Amino acid sequence: MPRIAYVNGQYVPHHAAGVAIEDRGYQFADGVYEVIAIAGGEVVDMDPHMARLKNSLAGLEINLPISEAALRMAMLRVARLNRVQFGILYLQISRGVAPRDHAWAEGLRPSLVMTCRSVPMGKMAALAEKGVSVKTMPEDRWARPDIKTISLLPNVLAKQAARSGGDYEAWFVDGDGYVTEGASTNAWIVEGDGTLVTRPLSRAILPGIARSILLEVAARDGIPVREEAFTPEQAKGAREAFITSTGGLVPVTAIDGDVVANGAPGGLSLQLAAAYQQHMADQTANPEATMRGLQGQA
Repeated sequence: MPRIAYVNGQYVPHHAAGVAIEDRGYQFADGVYEVIAIAGGEVVDMDPHMARLKNSLAGLEINLPISEAALRMAMLRVARLNRVQFGILYLQISRGVAPRDHAWAEGLRPSLVMTCRSVPMGKMAALAEKGVSVKTMPEDRWARPDIKTISLLPNVLAKQAARSGGDYEAWFVDGDGYVTEGASTNAWIVEGDGTLVTRPLSRAILPGIARSILLEVAARDGIPVREEAFTPEQAKGAREAFITSTGGLVPVTAIDGDVVANGAPGGLSLQLAAAYQQHMADQTANPEATMRGLQGQA
């Protein structure tokens, strides 16, 4: 079945989708985006994603091009039209189309595009079972990574450098020697006494949706948490380390070539990974079938 994209109110074949050459998203990376998980055919965690989208738009002084209700309906329709059971929905809003000029004119109509594709969600479960390695790099992004802009070149270069060196993810380290976050993930460690540690929200990191969900899970299950910056050295000496993103939780078993603990995913990381999968499944009509799909068994 051909893929379907949404472009400014129209549902069109993916291969034919396009925006104007003078769209400011294309020429200036002047826009924001969201990546939202689809599980069991449902768009999950829509409320927090919508809240973060609106915060990002406000940070760039861009308005929603359609009502929030209409946007939610369009998101669901894109998922349905593409018949995706497990995958991701990508949503991007740019400032709009105008003759190229760094300053923007008033009254521009923002451009809205959405695409959707299937992803083998069981892949995340497989990564969680084995764990991954990360490489630390100096923080060189702009000063507002809390705004989810489409200007991602430093993230792209960091991720590519990590992958080229055989690592899965890159961790940025700020000028004070503390880990901020990954190129596309939030960073966590588990201390010897079982306390979860992750950097507090600020302008330095993206407010990850999975991050907020795991903090709720920890509070519910009585797992101690400390929102505090940590160094790569602390992470290397931790009981466990892991990363989170829309796809879920993946344990980190090595940092800059140094093995974390015994080099295997830790028990708390795996417990939290399962809790996140259950969280996604609980938002679908058939949680048991969804869990099997998330684990790659469907």
